Amino acid sequence: MQQLDYVADHLKLLGDKTRLAMLSLLKEREWCVCEFVDIFDISQPGISQHLRKLKSKGIVKEERRGQWVYYSLNVDDKPHIQAVLECIQDSKHILKMLF
Repeated sequence: MQQLDYVADHLKLLGDKTRLAMLSLLKEREWCVCEFVDIFDISQPGISQHLRKLKSKGIVKEERRGQWVYYSLNVDDKPHIQAVLECIQDSKHILKMLF
């Protein structure tokens, strides 16, 4: 039952369109919070809240560089998330949908 709870918690996070789009973009490279603010037209606190939720479940990791925080995927040990991300379009399509 623990495994089901673990996977269910992760998949709940992916039920949000913004978080799913963020993860899709992170498949190809790391992104800074400031870049996500520009792309999604959401406030910095809003973007940070989405990323905090993903980080709390170990789906993304962060690296601070000076005043900037960069995020990257952390799903090597999460095949259920990898499977979902394989079904999502690449960043070119995601960015076209957002603009």
